[in-house]
Amino acid sequence: MSVTRTRYAPSPTGDPHVGNIRSALFAWLFARSTGGVFAVRIEDTDQERRIPGSEERILDSLRWLGIEWDEGPDIGGPYGPYVQSQRLEGYGLAAEKLVELDAAYYCYCTPERLDAIRAAQQKRNVPTGYDRRCRNLSAEERAQEEAENGEHRVVRFKTPLSGRTTFTDVIRGDVSWENRLIDDFVILKSDGFPTYHLANVVDDVAMEITHVIRGDEWMSSAPRHAMIYEAFGYTPPVFAHLPLILGADRTKLSKRHGSVSLLDYRDEGFLPEAMLNFLALLGWSLDDKTTQMTRDELIAGFSLDRVSASPAMFDREKLEWLNGVYIREMVPETFVELARPYLDNGLPPGILRPLDDGLARQAAMLTQDRARVLSEMPELCDFFFTDDVSFPPTLIWAGMGDKAMKRMADADEDLWRVPLPDDAAVVHEWLNSAANAIEKIEPWNHESIETRLRALVEELGTSGRKLFGAVRVATTGRTAAPPLFVTLEAIGRERSAARTRAAATALLDTQLARS
Repeated sequence: MSVTRTRYAPSPTGDPHVGNIRSALFAWLFARSTGGVFAVRIEDTDQERRIPGSEERILDSLRWLGIEWDEGPDIGGPYGPYVQSQRLEGYGLAAEKLVELDAAYYCYCTPERLDAIRAAQQKRNVPTGYDRRCRNLSAEERAQEEAENGEHRVVRFKTPLSGRTTFTDVIRGDVSWENRLIDDFVILKSDGFPTYHLANVVDDVAMEITHVIRGDEWMSSAPRHAMIYEAFGYTPPVFAHLPLILGADRTKLSKRHGSVSLLDYRDEGFLPEAMLNFLALLGWSLDDKTTQMTRDELIAGFSLDRVSASPAMFDREKLEWLNGVYIREMVPETFVELARPYLDNGLPPGILRPLDDGLARQAAMLTQDRARVLSEMPELCDFFFTDDVSFPPTLIWAGMGDKAMKRMADADEDLWRVPLPDDAAVVHEWLNSAANAIEKIEPWNHESIETRLRALVEELGTSGRKLFGAVRVATTGRTAAPPLFVTLEAIGRERSAARTRAAATALLDTQLARS
């Protein structure tokens, strides 16, 4: 049996998006699962659309996910990618060969004539396409065109005028196209650069690619490629066109659905392990229940017969959930290391820098089980680093479990305008008592803090839920935070007491102002 050979062949015309990298992942997984070879080829023959830096961002995306390629020119690392613009001579020879085989011809039509043809077809409301004027020129006519319009000369493929072109796709089955619907497409441009169709086939043959795994948007190109393979007498590879990726509104994934460049997700703080896992599930599944899989498990379980022909749904909430799972499973020290840059760069400007290393470490470890993406860390941790903890006094009741106040807080209602409950004076006394107790706790650790505050619950004749909820809001400014006692330990005795007393004072001031 021949060795499986797959490739990823992006064009450097922009940042690599989710669908593009998903194709790379599936080709890589198939090669790895079959003990084959995976290569990368930069298809940069459309020089006008090339964007500087795009190639490196594409390769950075692969490196981030750990999608390593197995061969290529010895540049840019152990192997650089193949680059089509470095192989122009071969495409020219291939185009000439097709002309010799009477499967292609030279076309001399000027851009102005082609524009006029297209405009006339659009005016008649008929499909646009080349009118094949140069297809059957005599030797004399060709010589005249060469003399007059040689600088515009391109090579066009001689598409059959009747019949059908059929190929088999392992995901979609037999696919057939009427030849009359395909015009005589350009395979070599006047500047000597090939078009996608010719270069794609020539390189796949040269690289001995056995399986072409790419997005569904390339399905319309497949009959053209099948024709070129047949004209050369080559055996085509196995085609597998992956399903479209749709957004939550069931339209094709685009920028309006959020960041779609893979590197945007990296910068936002998604983990490569989670993203690799998530991308693998966009159109493929191991079974009907398995969601989380390691790289090795994906390789061991991947097969093309489990790829669906139906569109895949890009669910950002699921991605965030999965990323959170990977974050919670991470070794704490590793998480601290990854979270630190987001804290350093994301916390408000007024916070003293450099951050205290010990406090930053504590804050990160205490919020690890709450983070879904690393970029959330500043919002989750800001109260550890600043004493500017402001909140509407009525939020305290939401923290104590008042259902009505909790519903208003969850609905983002303006709690500054909500009147204080009748027991505001009682809660004011609770918080003052808590501040007094906190100031005297010794030694300052979470065990001593818990012991003293639980005793205070008994002294005040209230419940732990109410008192601890009030202190949590007073010291963090939020109803949901890491466990209270370790949070207070990290914040410190003086700061915890001061914040609790300030919240009590704010309650009293607000009550007096409204009375």
